[in-house]
Amino acid sequence: MTSKPRRAAGVLAAFTTLALGLTACGDSSEPAGKDAKNITLTISANSIMGGKNSAGAEWIEKWVIPRFVEAQKAKGVTAKVTFVPSGVDDEQYKTKLALDLRSKGGADVIAVDGIWVGEFVQAGYLKPLSEVAGDQANSWDGWSQIPETVQGLGSFEDKRYGIPLGTDGRVLYYNKKLFAQAGLPADWQPKSWQELLDAGAKLKALPGVTPIQINAGTAMGEATSMQGALPLLVGAGGEIYKDGKWAGASQPVKDTLDFYTKIYGGGLGDPKLQQEAKGRDKSFAEFAAGKIGILAEGDYFWRSVINPSTGIAKMADRDTAVGYALIPAKQPGAGIRGQDFVSMSGGGVRVLNPNSKFPSQAWELLSFMHSAEAVKAELAGEARITARMDVNKEVLAGDPMLSFVTEKVLPVTAYRPPLAVYPQVSVALQEATAAAASGRSADEAAGAYQKKLEGIVGGAGNVTS
Repeated sequence: MTSKPRRAAGVLAAFTTLALGLTACGDSSEPAGKDAKNITLTISANSIMGGKNSAGAEWIEKWVIPRFVEAQKAKGVTAKVTFVPSGVDDEQYKTKLALDLRSKGGADVIAVDGIWVGEFVQAGYLKPLSEVAGDQANSWDGWSQIPETVQGLGSFEDKRYGIPLGTDGRVLYYNKKLFAQAGLPADWQPKSWQELLDAGAKLKALPGVTPIQINAGTAMGEATSMQGALPLLVGAGGEIYKDGKWAGASQPVKDTLDFYTKIYGGGLGDPKLQQEAKGRDKSFAEFAAGKIGILAEGDYFWRSVINPSTGIAKMADRDTAVGYALIPAKQPGAGIRGQDFVSMSGGGVRVLNPNSKFPSQAWELLSFMHSAEAVKAELAGEARITARMDVNKEVLAGDPMLSFVTEKVLPVTAYRPPLAVYPQVSVALQEATAAAASGRSADEAAGAYQKKLEGIVGGAGNVTS
């Protein structure tokens, strides 16, 4: 999910009645304690049976609720659990949640995009899980199955606010047939940006082939940030937001933009592709047709784009012709946390409403929804990366690529800052990559980016350079 332009005030008006009518935990008059024998809980998600994310809604209504109610009954507790569905634009759903939480209402367990967490925390809408549910939130055995990097999706300023639903990871895909023609190894794994450029230089000798596709510019939107600029930035040891400041014309940002100048100024990438309205789709088609050597993309590309049976750019020989490698840091050890390899991820999170009248039981419901059994049931036989390593090991055993992401990529991944201003920062970063791809120097592109960034985030005091 990516943020979209702010909706008109009418959205607020449209949801006010619903928001004020929803009170956390329903209307139970039972004392709200750990030992309550009658509890009322609600779950909210942007899914609806027969509509948006229908399978998720069906899982909640037909699997989660009856099984949780049954488990509570076995403990002598009468639980009434209701699902509040939505099937709207992500930004409308976000507005509805904000209204619910601001009015001290809303569901007890709420599904949100991970990138909204920090914004909701800063607005006072969310509290750390341990503050809402107590020590049980910290002692949950499920945390040991979720890598710390993945826990970061539901965290803000080193505190956990939610449990990640599922996630993804970015890698370098490459065409093994083109690699063979260029004299490159079938089991390629670059250990530095220079090795990536060296491979591009060999691919350049092949007629009609674009050696490297790293998304740039604003036409590709958030895909430029997530598939290109941000993985490069963390590979240069930088973070777009750290310690309360945004990265301006810092050395890692300059290194990132300099890499773009080497790709596009050196004839290793197609700068025109970055400016086309459907450029990303075109890059998919060109890779599938054997016209792009190396492509930086997420696991979505493997699952849904070049999938031999259901893909939008089917590759019948995907499993033998397409290789995948970790994204290297600028050089070994130069990535964030001293890493040799890096990635970026996104995904959803479920949080607890701090206004819940039954916070202890709301946590029981939330953790139940993220148990191994529940996560497998939610997948319904589909091979998809979850937040839980035990589930991934089982359900992805037949897919080497998704197993690779789970085992190798997730332990080194990073996430976007979950702050309201991030989408504007992201666009400014995309503009900087466009400048670098079109021939401006890294210093010049970084300087213009810094100037724009200062205007977005409230001045030079909020920017590192």
